[in-house]
Amino acid sequence: MKFVTDLIAAQDAKTEKLTEANASVDVDGSATAHSDGDAPTEALPPGDGDQPLAWAPIEPTPKKKRLGLWIGLGVGAVVIGAGAASMILIAPGTTVAGIPVGWMTPGAAADAISAHVADTEVTLTGAGGDVVLTGSQLGAEVDATALADQAFAERPLWNVTAWMGDAVPGDITLDPATADSVLRDAVPSSFVDPVNAGVVFDAATGAYVITPSETGSAVDVDALGAALTDTIADGGRSLEFSGDPAEAAPAISDEDATAMAASVNTMLGSIGFYLGEERTVPVDAATAATWFTVVDDGGELKIAADQAAIQATVDALPAAVDRAPVNATNIVNSSGEILRVETEGVTGRAISDTSNLASDVAGKLEAGEGIFPIAVTETPFQSVNLKRNIVVDLSAQTATAYENGAVVNSWKISSGKAATPTDVGNFTVYAHVRTQTMKSREPDGSITETPNVPWVTYFNGDEGFHGTYWHNAFGSPRSHGCVNMPIDVAKYVYNWSPVGMEVSVQY
Repeated sequence: MKFVTDLIAAQDAKTEKLTEANASVDVDGSATAHSDGDAPTEALPPGDGDQPLAWAPIEPTPKKKRLGLWIGLGVGAVVIGAGAASMILIAPGTTVAGIPVGWMTPGAAADAISAHVADTEVTLTGAGGDVVLTGSQLGAEVDATALADQAFAERPLWNVTAWMGDAVPGDITLDPATADSVLRDAVPSSFVDPVNAGVVFDAATGAYVITPSETGSAVDVDALGAALTDTIADGGRSLEFSGDPAEAAPAISDEDATAMAASVNTMLGSIGFYLGEERTVPVDAATAATWFTVVDDGGELKIAADQAAIQATVDALPAAVDRAPVNATNIVNSSGEILRVETEGVTGRAISDTSNLASDVAGKLEAGEGIFPIAVTETPFQSVNLKRNIVVDLSAQTATAYENGAVVNSWKISSGKAATPTDVGNFTVYAHVRTQTMKSREPDGSITETPNVPWVTYFNGDEGFHGTYWHNAFGSPRSHGCVNMPIDVAKYVYNWSPVGMEVSVQY
């Protein structure tokens, strides 16, 4: 073993590539060594003669081949990718409003739907002169995002039963204002604006009347929108549509205006300011017509109120509403029983805060209402009782009227003659007769008739106060039992004496 050892040592000294730490000797006399950066070498026996010894490089260990692993990884990635795709894509064969969106994400489908609608071309024929317009120019609108989301929710790629399913319907509309403007520019000769019916106040009749509508012409935007929808639903990207004029009905018809006029005129019949059920301050039609007009609001008739005009009437309400209380006056007898209400009591009132009233009235008018409640502060009335009675003094030949014990009036009268005296006693008025023919029995039994006796107030059988036109000898007995009075006095007593009033006849 010494030869081998020396040989290795000599080689180490010569090459300076191996260190003692890296040298090793096998039990069978062979040795191996490693140096940094060099391939491993193997010790060989010496050659013939003086030929130097040589070291042969050791062949590297062959690496293991892993082709099967790489193929397996590739197939797995494809499977995972396909599974992920099936979770975000729409099933093949799916169409939305006629637009194919299969194998797309919802976002891409929304873009495809919007682009298809926007790019679809419409060729206007006839009066349109073959002008070509696109969906975007005509204001074509579709909720592409919602439709795409719906298609994905109903028909995801992973659900094979949803593949090649029925079309998902979608509404495609034209913005009326945009389409009208573009079509007017493209085919001006086809447009004649219709005239809407209106409602105006006629001062001569004091009522609202209609102004009639007029039919116009236009390219039919609704029909164009329907044709565009049908074309896209059939998978098309272009269509022809007539630019010739079609009848354009007014937005407000005569029937619409007639109904509004009837409603407003009905309101005029009850318009005013109310305390409870009472129309305390009526408003005449001419004044109301300054408060509001009927206007065309985008093709709809509405009431437009003028708050400033209303305020002028509101400012004048206190003069029409406010009043002082009026006390009630009752005619009573000596027992306090009310015989007649001479004057009705009236509660006083003053209108409350009106700062917001004009605004409230304007709001009610615009809602078609003509009844405007107002609030007041009330002051109660007092009641005054007047005890009335008449005393006939046969000795003095007078009749005296008393009110609460005070003399109101006194007159000369003519009572019954000695042969036909006026009865003495306490009586009450029981009847009034405006005029009548009176019959009287004379002492000899004959009957005397006196026609047209006025202002008769009966208090005792056939005895009463009445006017006398056949004599002026008042102050002395002249009658057949009645109390004769001058006609004007008899009228006063007739009006002043209620039924139940007490009459005393005495000497």
